[in-house]
Amino acid sequence: PPSHGRGPLLLYVLDVMELPDPVLPQLPALLGPDVPAAGVLVVGNKVDLLPADCLGHLGRLRQRVAAACARAGLRGPALVDIRLVSAKTGYGVEGLVSRLQRSWKCAGDVYLLGATNSGKSTLFNTLLRSDYCKSRASDIIDRATVSPWPGTTLNLLKFPIINPTCDRIFRRQERLKEEATKTEDQLSTEEKKYLNQLKKQGYLVGEVGRTFQQQKSSAEIDFDPDLLSYSMDEDPKDPPKKHEEREEFTHNEVKDARWCFDTPGIVKEDCVLNLLNEKEVKLVLPSHAIVPRTFILKPGMVLFLAALGRIDYLEGEKPAWFSVLASNLLPVHVTTLSNADTVYEKHAGQQFLKVPMGGEERMKEFPPLVPQDIRLKGIGTTEAVADIKLSSAGWVAVTAHAEEELQLRAYTPKGTALVVREPPLLPYISAIRGARIPGTPAYRTKKPPSFVENLRATGSR
Repeated sequence: PPSHGRGPLLLYVLDVMELPDPVLPQLPALLGPDVPAAGVLVVGNKVDLLPADCLGHLGRLRQRVAAACARAGLRGPALVDIRLVSAKTGYGVEGLVSRLQRSWKCAGDVYLLGATNSGKSTLFNTLLRSDYCKSRASDIIDRATVSPWPGTTLNLLKFPIINPTCDRIFRRQERLKEEATKTEDQLSTEEKKYLNQLKKQGYLVGEVGRTFQQQKSSAEIDFDPDLLSYSMDEDPKDPPKKHEEREEFTHNEVKDARWCFDTPGIVKEDCVLNLLNEKEVKLVLPSHAIVPRTFILKPGMVLFLAALGRIDYLEGEKPAWFSVLASNLLPVHVTTLSNADTVYEKHAGQQFLKVPMGGEERMKEFPPLVPQDIRLKGIGTTEAVADIKLSSAGWVAVTAHAEEELQLRAYTPKGTALVVREPPLLPYISAIRGARIPGTPAYRTKKPPSFVENLRATGSR
């Protein structure tokens, strides 16, 4: 409940790859009777991981998120806005900050909500070092723990929101205009190095800057050498003096402050990640831009995504294209229907299929794969008809000849959700491929170039 000002704004962080989002339909019930007047701003995160299958793909992604919000009952005044961002690479974050300052100002507190692994804590940390946070706060506030393991955000972390006065908004807009005139060639060596790291991790990149900097009296060291002098399992005998002299906010700084809170992630039901250990989760969750892998399959062929998903092409007149969008660390293997069961029994738990890992003992406790029959009708060789989403392990976009009827059977571990997503998230994804690899059903992979949001292209005026 609000302690002052308006009711809180809920910043709901949604992983666009997880559409249809499993938590979004629960959101109206979670709000309570007093909160809808304040509203919900839905943030579609992780757009940096998805390749652009055609011009305007972000607009289509936003429409998909808007449709999901409408189905969940979020519409009208309750839905403040929908923004697409990458909390990791910074894409869209400056626009999100501007939107919050323009419409929400300091009217009330802001709460970040989202399912586990949606990137909620990463967004909290990014906002902490942006113009949304009071300049001195980033040196005082603890950062949220970022981990693939559910429940790592155990404390309700918060930072004070800066009051967006007219002068501050003007100065911020001047900074953004100035930065937008720069090219990569005009960046410092350190800035170029950091930008190139982000480009390797995502397709969409944006720098998050600070207009209002707290003046520091002396240079600071980013690491704590005292932590190296004792085991993390033991308490230090002599706590470093600087921990005793930690900065704190003054009463005047926070007496009327509005706060941005990070909250524990909401655990998704029927999710394959709930069945995996931490090492396996790190392999399954994409940490870098996804490179699509396309295969052409004939009836009687089977595609495995690690040992977490399987798609059988049972019946059809012509070959069809199956484009896999999943972590680049997960192996994809194609075999025949007659050999598929043998491949799974022999290699599940082993390095060949990679996840799960741990051999026969691991597979004894792992749920068996259960089937679901799927019928699809193709709409053309350039456009996928549907995505077969194998829980949170990834999905396969199916492209088939117009009016071609396909009989498929898809498998996921027992207790996890298999979803047929129509329309597909990236319908033209099969076009992002190289030449066919001779003697195999696979095409060579092709990684599209990265795009930097707030830099002028080299050579343009």
